[in-house]
Amino acid sequence: MQTPLYIQITEALLKNGYIILEDALSQTLTNNLLTLAKQEKEYKNAAISKSSAVHINKNRRSDKTKWIDPTNATLQEYLDTMEKLQIHLNHSLFLGLSYYEAHFALYEQGDFYEKHLDSFIGAKNRVVTTVYYLNEAWECQDGGELVIYDKNEKELQRVLPKANTLVVFMSEEFPHEVLPANKQRFSIAGWFRVDTKLF
Repeated sequence: MQTPLYIQITEALLKNGYIILEDALSQTLTNNLLTLAKQEKEYKNAAISKSSAVHINKNRRSDKTKWIDPTNATLQEYLDTMEKLQIHLNHSLFLGLSYYEAHFALYEQGDFYEKHLDSFIGAKNRVVTTVYYLNEAWECQDGGELVIYDKNEKELQRVLPKANTLVVFMSEEFPHEVLPANKQRFSIAGWFRVDTKLF
């Protein structure tokens, strides 16, 4: 189904490679996802990876994550929304996306994630990145901005992690970082992939 949201995202990816959408989805969905994120008890220190190496390095990132499965109606609704976006991206841009994975991300006060790419060029796994923010009443002084750079590492955008803001970008094209948060910060990070799902 071609909704205005999916068309807008597709056209932006084709033209600019990224898009930032405020008030992107249902406010009720945002509120319910935030409740789940706050209730989650199984966050783990986030790992970094390159090739086959996966390890914890708090000098590079200090957030915690919990991978998402469709265990209730709220999570199913969010994943269904992303599945429909996947279908639209494949139909419109012929990306060959095979599946979507996502996790809650928790940044406590002082947590950050240094500049990085979500997919190493030529790796052919993560192709399109999504970030969906869940934070109520977030102000500039609260920090925790997502900073997006171009391939020459020129700053393109700073995004406040305000509730119901959705960021979508091509994973290989945009280095990005999360600046230190000054209070607790919740989001959902996700990736459309082209490799084979192992589980």
